[in-house]
Amino acid sequence: MQKKKVLLMGKSGSGKTSMRSIIFANYIARDTRRLGATIDVEHSHVRFLGNLVLNLWDCGGQEAFMENYFASQRDNIFKNVEVLIYVFDVESRELDRDMHYYQSCLEAIIQNSSNAKIFCLIHKMDLVSEDQRESVFRDREQDIIRLSKPLDVTCFSTSIWNETLYRVTILYIF
Repeated sequence: MQKKKVLLMGKSGSGKTSMRSIIFANYIARDTRRLGATIDVEHSHVRFLGNLVLNLWDCGGQEAFMENYFASQRDNIFKNVEVLIYVFDVESRELDRDMHYYQSCLEAIIQNSSNAKIFCLIHKMDLVSEDQRESVFRDREQDIIRLSKPLDVTCFSTSIWNETLYRVTILYIF
């Protein structure tokens, strides 16, 4: 049995827990509305695609928790990570702060799990008008890739309201 530590990070409200609930707990999108904010870190072991067991760490994105992850919990959170999934809310009004936290994650990953695969989800794309989605995604992707150098990162456009989340998870991440 193969176990992988998967770190799910991003600012509060970006959609991490909704995504996790849909992919790994068979929620339907409308049922995620009743989910509360994640407090600190929620650990779960999820059997996925047969023999793969994911040690999933869903990290609350409130500012106090994020600061704590990078200070006193840094080694614990970022050690032995095989996959980092960082979720950006496409409609965030605090892009600079989002990028700051993302960059802090990258620094901690380099120090503690330099071989981790890094995926960024530009999430809630259903909230962007259809004719703007591609350009909004490409602009955000360029910013993320520029900030990520020299690390290799792959970005995806996702929503809980269509198949994009499933496709990304099954075809690319795992």
